[in-house]
Formats: sequence, structure tokens, C-alpha cells
Amino acid sequence: MEVYLDNSATTRCFDEVAALMTQIMCEDYGNPSSLHRKGVQAEKYIRYAKDVIARNLKVNEKEIFFTSGGTESDNLALRGCAYANCRMGRHLITTQIEHPAVLQTMKHLEEEGFRVTYLPVDEKGCIRLEDLERAVTGETILVSIMHTNNEVGSMQPIAEAGRAIKRINPRILFHVDAVQGYGKFRIYPKKMQIDLLSVSGHKIHGPKGSGFLYIDEKVKIHPILFGGGQQNGIRSGTENVPAIAGLAKAVELVYRDLDREVEKLYHIKRIFVEGVSKIDHVTVNGHPDETGAPHVVSVSIQGVRSEVLLHALEDKGIYVSAGSACSARKPQPSATLRAMGISQDLLGSTIRFSFSIFTTIEEINYTLQTMYDIIPMLRKYTRR
Repeated sequence: MEVYLDNSATTRCFDEVAALMTQIMCEDYGNPSSLHRKGVQAEKYIRYAKDVIARNLKVNEKEIFFTSGGTESDNLALRGCAYANCRMGRHLITTQIEHPAVLQTMKHLEEEGFRVTYLPVDEKGCIRLEDLERAVTGETILVSIMHTNNEVGSMQPIAEAGRAIKRINPRILFHVDAVQGYGKFRIYPKKMQIDLLSVSGHKIHGPKGSGFLYIDEKVKIHPILFGGGQQNGIRSGTENVPAIAGLAKAVELVYRDLDREVEKLYHIKRIFVEGVSKIDHVTVNGHPDETGAPHVVSVSIQGVRSEVLLHALEDKGIYVSAGSACSARKPQPSATLRAMGISQDLLGSTIRFSFSIFTTIEEINYTLQTMYDIIPMLRKYTRR
């Protein structure tokens, strides 16, 4: 049996997404900037995608800008707003558990003279609103907080944070990295006081290399790419029409029956958490219940190194992750786990299991039984 439980890293494309992209690449392959019929057809796909996503977020079509994914969306939001608003102040706020696309961008902005406050989190991986409120100064121009953590599935109080930020100073911009939360929850930027929202297509059964950034029409932002002036000059470059259309199709499909699919994910999560908790000296990190994300479970297994268990499971056809796939090839302790206060001996013994709507209970039971069989053996081997 093959069991793919690394859906926080990437997901399998919907068949309908792949079919639509193939049609566009092989038949409707015009450049959307061209004035002839094929160009007009390509432009229709982009308009279709804007309409789908804007209606899903309850925003205006002109506030949707297509990118190559979450990393580019985060960079455009943070760098573009920092550069455009630096005369108002040079202070930025984020958290200690952000994705590297945010943390590394913040480090870069620090090198350029901006000051960044990194909010701590509690043992479950959540910020405290009082820490956020204390961090805001008269120089603060931007706050960036992720919706759902990619390693442990902790969910931040986004709506409450948005209200707190705007209450202190309505001019402060609020950016949310929703790469792991979008497609699992209904997110309405206007209602939640979100000015900028980053999304990646390949986390919701769309294609890799696709994503978008929602930018409220009132936001002052500078482009970070320059060229032909596509997308109102905010994101130049010939639009990746197959990926954009595929992303929109994925949005349609993943939100078509969202409540039922999310309940199924929580059901799978409950079975998995209950089963893995039967193993001696196992800790489930973050929120193991419905206060956490439905699709992510982080497990620390005392006495077994992450990489050892990962490859032992792989030998049985089970694919999991030892952390964020975006940095997993650079072995280093997880910044998220450190910020949560996970003990040193467990930092290198943590595995992430992440589910999708394609995950079955049969696959979960097979994974649990495999863990019951191999973990005692791996521990015995490690002690030697």
C-alpha cells in the first residue's frame, strides 16, 4: 500500500485541474496580452480565475494578483509594503513561527534598516494578543501573522489580531500568510481586517508554481518585479495561464463541499491522534483536537530520530515529513518547535503527518499499525 501523508508539503492535483491545464497548454495557449483570438481566449481564463477567487473571498476582482506561489506572494506583500510605506515608519511585526518565506524576508528587511519584532508563542504554538498589542509602536507600518502553522497546525487568532491592530492604528497594514489555512477554512479579508493575503495553489490540489496575493485596493505597495506592466504593474511578466486557470479550478473544487470535507479531515485526525497516543513516550504537539488545523499532526517520538523513522516508514510505502519541506534538506532544529519550548531531546525526533481529502481511514490504520510494529524495534536499535 502507498500512503501519502505529506500534504502540507504538496498535494496531488485534482484530475479536473490537470485536464484543464492540459487543454490550455496544448490548445488555448495564446499570450493573454496578444490582441488576436488566442490571446483573447487566454485572457478569458484569467478573468474567470479572478472572478472565482474574488467571489470566494468576497472581495473585488481587481484586488487579486497572481504569483508563482506563497513565497512570491509573501515577498511581494512584505517588501512591497515596507518600501512603499517606509516614510510612515520602519517597524514591522511578525511571529517566531512563520514560514521561511516570511522570516527570511524579514531578515532581509532588517539588513536594509527596518526593525522587526518577532512575537513569541505559547506551548501550543499560538501568539498572545497582549504581546501583539504591546509590540505596536508609532513607527509600526506592517504586521504579518500566518493563519495556520505548516509544522504543527496551530491556528492564530487572525480576526482578533486584525481588530486589535486596526483599533490601535487603522493605517497599519495586516498581512496574513494563509498558505496552509486557505482551502480548509472560509477566509474573508474584509471582515477579518486583512489587508494582504498570500495563497499557494499546490496546497489545495492545484498546480505547483501557482498562487495569488490579495491586496486591498487602499494598500500602498511597490512592485518587486519590473517588466511589461502586466497585472496593473504590480506583478509584471506574462501570466502563467495554465497555472492560473488550474488554481481557480482547484478553488472551485476544494470549496464545493468544504464543510463535509473538513469534518472528514477532523475525523481522520481524531483517529490518528487517538491511535498514535497509544505508543509509549509519544507527544502530540500543538492542538490535537479541533482547535487546531484539521490536516496537520506533529508527533514527537522519544528515542527515535526523525530521519530514521521517516525512511523506515518510507520502506513501508508511507510518506511523511520531518518538518517543513521548504527547509527540510537543510538539517537544523525547527524554529517553530523551539519557539514552542519543545525539549531539546525531542527536537530531532519529530515527524509531521498531514492529510488531504484523498486520505482514507484504511491508510491511517495501516500507518498506525506500521508504527506499532517498527517503533519498538527502532528504539531497541537506537539504544545499541
